[in-house]
Amino acid sequence: MISTSHANHEFPYAVLVAVRRVSAALVTMAALYLTTHAYDTVLDETYQALLIISGLIALIFFPGKYTNTDILPLRFWSISLSVLSRWFLLIGILLLLAYATKTSSIFSRRVLFTWFLVTPPLIALSRLLIDVLISRFLTSAGNTRRVVIAGADELGHELASKIQSCPQLGLKIDGFFDDRSIDRLAKRAPYSLLGNLKQLPVYVREHGTDLIFIVLPIRKIQRVTDLLNQLHDTTASIYFVPDVFVFDLIQCRTNDIDGLPIVALCETPFQGTEGLIKAISDYAIASIVLLLMSPIMIAIAIAIKLTSPGSVIFKQRRYGLDGREIIVYKFRSMIVSEDSHHVKQATRDDKRVTRVGAFLRKTSLDELPQFINVLQGRMSVVGPRPHAVAHNEEYRPLIKGYMMRHKVNPGITGLAQVMGYRGETDTVDAMQKRVECDLEYLRNWSLTLDLKIIVKTIFVVLNDKSAY
Repeated sequence: MISTSHANHEFPYAVLVAVRRVSAALVTMAALYLTTHAYDTVLDETYQALLIISGLIALIFFPGKYTNTDILPLRFWSISLSVLSRWFLLIGILLLLAYATKTSSIFSRRVLFTWFLVTPPLIALSRLLIDVLISRFLTSAGNTRRVVIAGADELGHELASKIQSCPQLGLKIDGFFDDRSIDRLAKRAPYSLLGNLKQLPVYVREHGTDLIFIVLPIRKIQRVTDLLNQLHDTTASIYFVPDVFVFDLIQCRTNDIDGLPIVALCETPFQGTEGLIKAISDYAIASIVLLLMSPIMIAIAIAIKLTSPGSVIFKQRRYGLDGREIIVYKFRSMIVSEDSHHVKQATRDDKRVTRVGAFLRKTSLDELPQFINVLQGRMSVVGPRPHAVAHNEEYRPLIKGYMMRHKVNPGITGLAQVMGYRGETDTVDAMQKRVECDLEYLRNWSLTLDLKIIVKTIFVVLNDKSAY
């Protein structure tokens, strides 16, 4: 994230960002406190415990770090969706705690129901208000900063476009510096070409430039080094924008090892708090589904046992997290249980599918035992679908980036399934499309995306007439 602090406003900006970080927790606790008073309910020790626990969970589940795209455009709908998804997960955890401790009867249903309803919009409104304050603070006249970009190639113009679309950054682009002539750049440049790279240090000193973005190819690292040496006697902030985007990036981020900066080009999205949120949501959803579906699962097991010989549960080796083999459970839907080096995928009118199995596969009920895999930590509710080991070995040399999908636990459902790539993948192109969806999921993961995929999966299963 680009630094948004100046010496003249560093303190108020830091205060606003800190308030945003704790706003969800404060609103959650305040809403519960006011709701109890509205219904003349005594805020005794049990409610005080609920107030503290809910506040702590909200502090974890609602990361309040201000980012450059939070508020322009002011996407209240997007903010609300994110808040709702995290709020439902918070409520699910509280309900599980109440069930485990047998304390649900202690609380007023009227108080809790009102609290459940009013808190999400209050959190969304508070965040929107704080974001507006941050935006106006950063875009005020005294905080506008002047920018030049060293490098007028495609990446440089893309950076300029993104800066222009984010006025909340308070940045004003003066123009580009590049060693190529204006004749080669004029048709593409929305900003003026101010000179060549050798003229950049002089311009920065004479015009009081605040930020310099160096957008030069990695192969020209010596030119970057020379330019940095010339700019060290200026007071401008300097950012290097490497052209690592020529690679297929997965969760690109910067970090450090004991102060040594590093750039992650391919990494799991489930780091730190996000990993905790993903794990808690998986365990919560899997537990709820297994509790609700246990009668149906018992009925399915009896039907399988009575209609065909063999085991009820089909176990198959799949690739899990980091490409390690795991055992995945399914209700047996065929007369065979293949788990060899060559596995034939199910096809339309496949004679191996039993009568009960046809119904199970049509409705995806054969996947229900995989929620047990989720509780075992082998799978997630949402993620790239696990393929048989034999299929992985077949496709990994044929499809670029195929094994990157194993940077996370495999899922019971996934983006590929709700985008129309469910079922048989009888060609390399079909598998390629599925893998592209899996990688897109890794790049853009959020709890909101998971919940959208879950909801869409239900409609896909109900309306899919091509499943077999």
